[in-house]
Amino acid sequence: ELGWPESIPYLDRPPSPLEFYREWVSPNKPCIIRNAISHWPALEKWTSAYLREVVGRKVVSVAVTPNGYADAVFQDRFVMPEERQMPFMDFLDIVEKKVTSPNIFYVQKQCSNLTEEFPELVCDVQPDIPWMSEALGKKPDAVNFWLGESAAVTSLHKDHYENLYCVISGEKYFLLHPPSDRPFIPYELYQPATYHVSEDGSFEIVDEKTSDKVPWIPLDPLNPDLELYPEYAQAKPLQCTVKAGEMLYLPSLWFHHVQQSHGCIAVNFWYDMEYDLKYSYYQLLDCLTKTVRML
Repeated sequence: ELGWPESIPYLDRPPSPLEFYREWVSPNKPCIIRNAISHWPALEKWTSAYLREVVGRKVVSVAVTPNGYADAVFQDRFVMPEERQMPFMDFLDIVEKKVTSPNIFYVQKQCSNLTEEFPELVCDVQPDIPWMSEALGKKPDAVNFWLGESAAVTSLHKDHYENLYCVISGEKYFLLHPPSDRPFIPYELYQPATYHVSEDGSFEIVDEKTSDKVPWIPLDPLNPDLELYPEYAQAKPLQCTVKAGEMLYLPSLWFHHVQQSHGCIAVNFWYDMEYDLKYSYYQLLDCLTKTVRML
């Protein structure tokens, strides 16, 4: 079934594991779930004062960029952020604008950083989502903590994960494309590079010369260049806002572009996808798309 709704449906309660697998995971359809995390202490506790007290001076990984785009195409490179180690309280000073900086800061390290870098906060959420773990028969591969400035943007991409994205405070703004939009979404190969800070404080882009080229999407879905990528006019993006206390189920292989309100806090759970018939269909579509563009 390649038809998709014009808006993301809402569920008023968490589904049973069987219901969720049958109605959402198996057909690869997104939804927003209310009242799934209403019992989490984090919804009340995770104020700036609490985070300062609990995490405080601990040194954590922060992505720093000059323009808010980490892991994105810039100047014909796939540019990754500077990964800066800094006390968490110094990062909060920047987010709260107690300290000014021309750069954009985002806690977004996607290596299960909640459990690895912020174990003090795990007790305020959950190590997994029980009904999802039961539905898939596995625990999440990673649980990630997100906090950053409104200028921090996640460029359009897809993941090989079933993603449960939970907003604790603020709002997240998602632009989504189903996997069936793959023929209309451009991919190109780019030299990987990383932002490095020069002695004068400015950023330079340094190539990762020993790394293979990275396939990435150069298009900005908020301002698409249809002269350069005319096929994108046939794509049908879905947009949704995930508010505090809500959970977005973002199925595997769905393309997504993400923005946020300033200081938004979120936690997401990545469950490895099943490499089943859906994956095979996507791979076929991907190969056909590449072949047609070579003709």
